[in-house]
Amino acid sequence: MDDQAIPLDAETKAVEMPEDHREELRLWLRLLTCTTLIEGEVRRRLRERFDVTLPRFDLMAQLEKAPDGMMLSDLSKRMMVSNGNLTGLVERLVASGHIARTVSPTDRRAMVISLTDTGRAEFRAMASEHEHWIADLFGDLTPKDRNELMRLLAKAKLSARRAIAGGGP
Repeated sequence: MDDQAIPLDAETKAVEMPEDHREELRLWLRLLTCTTLIEGEVRRRLRERFDVTLPRFDLMAQLEKAPDGMMLSDLSKRMMVSNGNLTGLVERLVASGHIARTVSPTDRRAMVISLTDTGRAEFRAMASEHEHWIADLFGDLTPKDRNELMRLLAKAKLSARRAIAGGGP
């Protein structure tokens, strides 16, 4: 065996040995490969251009949608992570002046987290470039391709939700 061989990703292995893999598995691996490629490039560009991580960008994106701020528990639900996972991220963004914490007007034990003016301005600059990056990454797809992909992904999402609701096999 060639010591210089490049290891194959799971999708490539499934394509090269289709008899060993069901179509649904090959589809899942294709989706996962696309997601991993795109997410990796977005992470790289955020880091290089803005010295920011994807979780920090995602947290700021959620707060941008909530001008009055959000409770940590609501933020963790939207981001699908635990409160504990967000705590350190929130602390760093408070320290950098991007977000502020205030006592909830309805529950003095709870804190409301919101973007500061600085945080909002910096997020908007990042979001603008992020939108261009995504357009670039999908640039080889025609409008018809994008519409068809959206239609098919909507069907896939519905199929997954139905399987989950039904308990699956």
